[in-house]
Amino acid sequence: MPNPSAPSTIDAIDLQLLALLQKDATPSNQALAELVKVSPATCHRRVKRLWDAGLIEKQVAVLSPERLAEALGWGLSVLVELTLDQQTQEALDAFEAKAVADDRVQQCWRVSPGPDFVLVIQVADMPSYQDLARQLFTEDSHVRNVRAFFAVKRAKFGTALPLPAST
Repeated sequence: MPNPSAPSTIDAIDLQLLALLQKDATPSNQALAELVKVSPATCHRRVKRLWDAGLIEKQVAVLSPERLAEALGWGLSVLVELTLDQQTQEALDAFEAKAVADDRVQQCWRVSPGPDFVLVIQVADMPSYQDLARQLFTEDSHVRNVRAFFAVKRAKFGTALPLPAST
């Protein structure tokens, strides 16, 4: 369903702003305006419109799991494929609600075909993963199959969505 406050068109300046902001949301409005060659007032108005339209969801700090693991002395990334024994809307919704409520679950994707869910999990160590697995997978009578993959190296991680060239 279209967002009624969404801009009817996204022009080259909007695309430039979106591209810049998703790479680094820290520049001041003044600096951003200079980069896209518009006035600060125009830049502010456009960025506000992109927020209001829901094209920009949030502004966050992305932490490095590797550096955090070095600093804290632990860290384990796990990708999990999970299949339920029944694919009713009620069962899928119930598992999804349980998974997204847990802070250790970084991402929860409902997928098809194949498994019902793919989860990206960040935990301290193997005992922490086993605790999560018990809570999410073994205590849930509808979970039929779980395949866990333990990350040994993160070759790429990004949050930026590909955008058309803003010429």
